[in-house]
Amino acid sequence: MDRRQVLGGVLCLAFATASAAAEVDTAFGTLLSKYLTEGPDGVNRVDYQRWKSAAGDIAALDAYIRQLGTRMPSKMARDDAFAFWCNLYNAITLKVVLDRYPVASIRDIKSEGLFDPKAYIGPWRTKRITIESRSYSLDDIENEVLRPTFKDPRVHYAINCASYGCPNLRSKPWTAVTLSADLDLAARDYINHPRGVAVLPGNRLKVSSIYKWFAEDFGGTDAATIAHLRKYAAPKLAAALAANPVIGEDAYDWSLNDVRNRAKSQ
Repeated sequence: MDRRQVLGGVLCLAFATASAAAEVDTAFGTLLSKYLTEGPDGVNRVDYQRWKSAAGDIAALDAYIRQLGTRMPSKMARDDAFAFWCNLYNAITLKVVLDRYPVASIRDIKSEGLFDPKAYIGPWRTKRITIESRSYSLDDIENEVLRPTFKDPRVHYAINCASYGCPNLRSKPWTAVTLSADLDLAARDYINHPRGVAVLPGNRLKVSSIYKWFAEDFGGTDAATIAHLRKYAAPKLAAALAANPVIGEDAYDWSLNDVRNRAKSQ
C-alpha cells in the first residue's frame, strides 16, 4: 500500500467519524429545537415541564448521552473535541434537571459525597459518565478537561448551567465546522446583555460573577477582563468601556432557566 492509499484511508476514516458524530448530535439538536425557547428578552429558556412529561424524549436524551459515552475525544481533532465536551456537559446538565424537576434552581440538586463540602452547593461533583475508561462529573468536564485543555475563555459561553445568569443554552449542538464563529456569537450575545455586563453610574461596571470566579481565564486582572469584553462589545457598550471604567460589582442569578419563569432584569 503506497502513501497515497494510506492517506486516503485516514481521510475516509476521519470523514466517516465526523459524519457519525454529526448524525448523533442531530438527535440532540432535535430535542433542543423542540424544548428550547429563545425569549424576546435575549434569554433562552427550556420547557422542562413539557419535556419531563414526554417519556420518549427523556429516553432520547438518555440515549444521546450513552452514545457520547462510546466516543473517543482523545482521538478527535481539537475543535471536534471542544464541541464534543461542550455538548456532553450541556446534555448531562439537562438530564440532571429533568431527573429532579420541578426545582427552583439547579443548586437545589446536591451531589453525592457526605464528606465533600462542595457536594452541598449543587450537582456538579457526582460522577455521571465514563469516557475512555475514566468517570467524569460536570465539575471534571469543566475544570479538568475544557478549561485546561483548550485554554479558551469562550468555553464559558459554550456550557450552560441551567440558570438565568448563565450564557444561553444554544438551540443547536456545537459543531467543529462553525465552532469559532459560534463561540464569538455566544460571547457577543452574553456580553451585550445585562446578565453579562451592565454600565452603572460613576463609570463603574456590574459584571457576571463568571468574570470573577474564572478571572484567570480572562487574563487574571480587571483590566484584562475589560479588554476581553471590549473585543465583543456592541457600539453602545464599547463606548462605555472606552471610558476606562472600573468593575464595581458582580452578580449571578441561579434561578432555573425554565420557560415558566418570568423575564427578569439585572
